[in-house]
Formats: sequence, C-alpha cells, structure tokens
Amino acid sequence: MPEPPVAIDPADWVCPLPLRETGRIVLGHGGGGVLTEELIENLFLPAFGTGARPARDSAVLDVPAGRIALTTDSYVVQPLFFPGGNIGDLAVHGTINDLACSGAMPIGLTAGFILEEGLELDVLGAVAQTMGKAAADAGVDIVTGDTKVVGKGGAEQLFINTAGVGVVPAGVEIGPERARPGDHVIVSGNIGEHGVAILSVREGIDFGTVVTTDSAPLHHLVAAMLAAVPDTAAVHTLRDPTRGGLVAAAVEIARSAAVGIELDEARIPVPGTVSSACSFLGLDPLQVANEGKMVAVVDPAHSAAVLDAMRARPEGAGATIIGRVVAEHPGMVVGRTAFGTRRVMERELGEQLPRIC
Repeated sequence: MPEPPVAIDPADWVCPLPLRETGRIVLGHGGGGVLTEELIENLFLPAFGTGARPARDSAVLDVPAGRIALTTDSYVVQPLFFPGGNIGDLAVHGTINDLACSGAMPIGLTAGFILEEGLELDVLGAVAQTMGKAAADAGVDIVTGDTKVVGKGGAEQLFINTAGVGVVPAGVEIGPERARPGDHVIVSGNIGEHGVAILSVREGIDFGTVVTTDSAPLHHLVAAMLAAVPDTAAVHTLRDPTRGGLVAAAVEIARSAAVGIELDEARIPVPGTVSSACSFLGLDPLQVANEGKMVAVVDPAHSAAVLDAMRARPEGAGATIIGRVVAEHPGMVVGRTAFGTRRVMERELGEQLPRIC
C-alpha cells in the first residue's frame, strides 16, 4: 500500500533566489536574470561611465585609419588591494600597456569578471570604481564586458579578464624581432616596485617604508617617444617588463631578434627600498615584476631625442640608457657588474613572485 503524501507547509518553502538586499555576491548574480541586470546597472555602469554599452553582446567602435592591435590578459593578483592600487586599475593599465608595446593608441577595453560566491559587494564596487577611474584617466572607455559567478572556493574572491583594441599609426613598426646591433637599451624608470609592493602586503613584511606599485598607463609616453623622432621606425622595440622583470624582457628581445644584449648593471635604476627588500628575501630585483615601466630598444642616432621625450613626461622621468644591442652571443643577455665582471642573465625556471598581476 503506498505511503500517504507528506503534507508540506508553505511556510517552510525556501526560495531558490537570494534576497536582493544581500551585501555579497550570490550565484544568482551570474544567472543572467534580474540580479545580473541589477549588478550591471547599479554597480558596473556607474563605475565605468557612459562609454560602457550593456545592451549589446559586442561593442561597435569607430576606428580611425590605421592597423588594429588586439590584446587580451587575465588578472588573478592576490591580495586584491596593495599600496598604490588594486586589481582594477592594474587590469586597465596592463591591457593598455600591452597595446602600447605595439605603438598603438587604445580605443576600447573589455572587462570580464569571475566572481566567487560570498564576495562582498563593497569590495567589488571599490575595484570597479578604481577600474573606471583608471580608464577615464587614460582616455579610453570600457565598452563591454561579462560577469560569471562560481561557487565558494572556485576563485580567490575575483578574477578579471580584459581585452583591448588599439590603432597603430601608419609607419609605426615595433616588435622584439626588430632590435639591431648598436641599438641603445632604455628603461623608463625605477624597476622592481610592483613586485615588492605586492609581496609586502601578501606576506605582511614590514620593510621599514611603504613600497608603492608603479602601475601606470604608458601609451602617452610611447606617443611622445614616437613624436620625438623624424622617423618612427627609429624606435625598434618596446616591452613592458612585467612577469620575470627586466631580465625576462631583455632575454625575449635577444632571442626574437637573434642578437646579444649587454646591460650595465650599475646604470639600472633600482630604488634602495627595492634593493634592500630583495637582499633580505634573496631575490634578484632585475627579475622582479613591474607594471608601469617600459624597456625600449632605439636606434642610437635617435636615442638622445627619445630619452629627452621620455624624461619630459612623469611616466618616464627616470628614464636612462642601461645597455646596448650587440652582434655577439646572439640570444643571450650579459650583465656587466659594478665590479667590472660579466655574468650571463637568464630567466628563472618559474616565477620569483607568483600572482603579481
């Protein structure tokens, strides 16, 4: 004989949708329904400004004459907030700088968010506000995006994926394979600050002073460099020394162009705070990440003009020539130490400092 049906009290029903008054991300925020719409309209759009276009699956951009540069990147840095910035402005600056390394001026960015269930909306709002301000300050719009929510433990609070579109002006030909023997190697300023800033917060290490990230957009600096020379082809290579730092950038250039690079270590600008922190931790500051610095390889006939143009802008005020490209030892980077000795510089097998971007 079948069991009688169990009576269910409507008062015991539980709605599968969370309350809208929640102060944290819930799975419903990624479901494409009302909660998703409210998150976009009440948090992201006010933060990103009028350039965002939420009603379309793709943005339609007016493109000036020229070639298109396209880049994509993902940001998983921990902690989300660090001295001088957070994951939001870091994502904007990093994407812009990838375009700038091709000589491109950005015309639009995308922002995709992977959010962990339970993330505080105040935290997400602070990141989005910073992201929107960074884009506005750089003169570029965040034009479209996406939001997904994963269960607790599926992400570390939040990850950001970006894409950037830029236009490369006519005549600009920049790439790591274009470095030539005789070229000068220029760095735009102090190195190692971003990696040490992240490490100090992540590990709770007090270095006796606050080391601030160098995160900054570099497209205006690149434009000034190109405008300083009669022939834009004089700027052969640009590279932002992020993961792996200056050494990784130099090795990539040397191998791409099948040339050697010699660096004068005494001329490389390493702040005392970064040097002390790296000595304490057993790190090489030349392999610590940067997020607002540029390595340029320039025709020696025009390097003085490029250097002056860089120093005239705040992003390049500390620019200096740190080495040269040579025909010897192709694919290798050699450093000349302060003691007059020479050493081969090679990338680390892995990363000294994980999750710096």
